[in-house]
Amino acid sequence: MEKPIRVLVVDDSRTIRALIKRSFGQNPDIVVCGEAANPIEARDLIIQDQPDVITLDVEMPGMNGLQFLEKIMRLRPIPVVMVSSLTARGADTAITALQMGAFDCFPKPSSVVGADAFAGLARLVIQAARSHPVARLPRRDPASPPRQHADWGHSIGLIAIGASTGGVEAIEEVLSGFPAQSPPIVICQHMPALFTASFANRLDQKIAALSIGEARDGEVLAPGVVRIAPGGDRHTVVERRDGRYVTRLVKSPPVSGHCPSVDVLFGSVARQAGNDALGIILTGMGQDGAEGLLAMRHAGAQTIAQDKASAVVYGMPRIAAEIGAASRIVPLCQISAAAMTVHTR
Repeated sequence: MEKPIRVLVVDDSRTIRALIKRSFGQNPDIVVCGEAANPIEARDLIIQDQPDVITLDVEMPGMNGLQFLEKIMRLRPIPVVMVSSLTARGADTAITALQMGAFDCFPKPSSVVGADAFAGLARLVIQAARSHPVARLPRRDPASPPRQHADWGHSIGLIAIGASTGGVEAIEEVLSGFPAQSPPIVICQHMPALFTASFANRLDQKIAALSIGEARDGEVLAPGVVRIAPGGDRHTVVERRDGRYVTRLVKSPPVSGHCPSVDVLFGSVARQAGNDALGIILTGMGQDGAEGLLAMRHAGAQTIAQDKASAVVYGMPRIAAEIGAASRIVPLCQISAAAMTVHTR
């Protein structure tokens, strides 16, 4: 029998700590080895209790969660799940945390009524315990010369990308390798509402070659445009009208446990674009996107899956590889180059 996962809960609210502990108490695979109201208390408990995973509040007095996360990742990497409020400021901070090495972010409800508000946190903690914090990709100096891009060596009309846990950094790495006149790109990254807007804005500021924003209903896509599926209760799909691709936001139940769903996006691309498309599936828990990528491949599209060594969580790309959905398995650092040199049918 495996030992339970030891979790350190860090939050300045005693009520929130109690609710998180109560939600974990329903799972025999998790034991709370300690709790702290601030990073100073947490620092001593990390040394004393040797936790497997830390849940960390983003906004705290004194040293905030980001400052503490930076120290953890630099001095003693431990899987960290951030707990962030569902506000614009909280979402922006959460995206920064993911780029700094946090395993994932759990949205803190604005009104907490019971331990069930944190029911999904246990699943993230278990997945985080199975991961191994990896050396993050070196951040580019904003003052450094822009990356030199090659031209697309073939004709692709549309690119669809799916990702979940670990996808914030993976998507940035892939997009950073694409030139300005890239085919339109539509992305589904599992994130709550507000988080996707912050993610899109941050990418748009960092990657000058592309125009990046949240997908809008009825928008005609153009070269150099990247659209990210908004979090919430609508799926993002693609339609073809008069030879051009258009994004649609469709309200319907979750698929593969997610809304928006990668499977839904990829399925629409398979039907509407066929062999005019390229599908890319990146790091993430579960299997959302694998069947959709397989549908794309059956429709004649080229398909790429991230390899195990470079994935924060080898779930979605693993399933895609196992069912034959990926025509190529590629390390993250080589995906943009591979995409630009695939052979069309």
